[in-house]
Amino acid sequence: MGTGFSDKLQLELLEKFKKLTRKTSPFSTKPDVNKASRFRPDPPHADVTWLRPQLICEVSFTEMTADAVMRHPSFLGLREDKDPKSIVLEKELSTRQVVDGSDDQITIAPGKMKKTLLNPKDQTQVKKINKHELKFTNLDKIFWPKENIAKRDLINYYHQVAPYILPYLKDRPQSMNRFPDGITGAGFYFKNVTDSAPDWAETYLYTSETDDKDKQYLVGKDEATLLYMANLGCIEMNPWSSTVKKPDHPTFCIIDLDPGKNSFDQVIETAQVTKEILDSMHVPCYCKTSGSTGLHIYIPLNNKYTYDQSKEFARVIVTLINRQLPDYTTLERTIKDRKGKMYLDFLQNRPHATIAAAYSVRPKPGATVSMPLHWDEVKKGLKMSDFTIFNALERLESEGDIFKPVLGKGIDLKKIIDDYSKK
Repeated sequence: MGTGFSDKLQLELLEKFKKLTRKTSPFSTKPDVNKASRFRPDPPHADVTWLRPQLICEVSFTEMTADAVMRHPSFLGLREDKDPKSIVLEKELSTRQVVDGSDDQITIAPGKMKKTLLNPKDQTQVKKINKHELKFTNLDKIFWPKENIAKRDLINYYHQVAPYILPYLKDRPQSMNRFPDGITGAGFYFKNVTDSAPDWAETYLYTSETDDKDKQYLVGKDEATLLYMANLGCIEMNPWSSTVKKPDHPTFCIIDLDPGKNSFDQVIETAQVTKEILDSMHVPCYCKTSGSTGLHIYIPLNNKYTYDQSKEFARVIVTLINRQLPDYTTLERTIKDRKGKMYLDFLQNRPHATIAAAYSVRPKPGATVSMPLHWDEVKKGLKMSDFTIFNALERLESEGDIFKPVLGKGIDLKKIIDDYSKK
């Protein structure tokens, strides 16, 4: 198990383990803890500390393999209410057998993920989502050749993550970035759905700046809209920062740390400096990985200010960051003028600009995910590859949506500026 343990919990468990150590294996057949597998072809050759089997823990997992190995296990906690002698390997029963044999009401445990939507065999499948029939096609098409991840896997991921990602898409025009042939094929932006969106879809009228014609954005509405986009090959989800209800007033201000030739540790240091500056202003901020190379820092506005006000506030923040880290950060927008330095991008706070949503998969090697972080996780050793389509759901099951505050109460920009100007 590699997840479910906080630093505090690990220390508490180690104290319990010290009292239970023994020199020999308690198992009748000694397990090969360094056995290689297709998931771990190069085992760590670790030493073992054996314990007397007196503690019971609860673990969540996606499935049990034929050789009794849990896939994607996550520690949920110790069960001191259980007698070790009462714990046996349960036999699988049908839902009907369980329900018929119980007087209790069956409920879904909080935090548990939905099951996958699509079966693993049929290339084309029709499912009813939000009372709309959606036809999913070319499901065997490989979107990530190296990782052998198919279009089916992407759609299943968005089905399961829908309750978490939809708050960041709802009522927002979507700038669809389609990769119908996967990450090795050509991608293209698809914004105008005037002649292609299904009848049930919600759209938003806009006038194109290029040809001065009226066009329609698809609006994030529900899971049906999300899976419709995924079926079009939208690997990532790129919503506006504002909603159709207040299109000129963003929900949040974004500072995008876009590295040039910088190390990721320098990106992390820049994020830490950003938080120190914002903390000194009493401005709450929330960090997520971009899923590509950088980090995104969000400040809640609650749609109270215009894009221009948001952009100018972000300009002040990045200017302060650059003053502290001039050796490897820059405010130069043109790549050639950055000279390899990290671009402190405040121009994401413009109308119609988009950025990958929280929990969005990215069209990058490894199928990385844009993952919200606790600030104590933003430290040296953090890697973009820590969060992928393989483990994002497990993390959400454990942590929940820690990014929710960016949709909550916005800052008082006038008070913040007034207070800062007095310093």
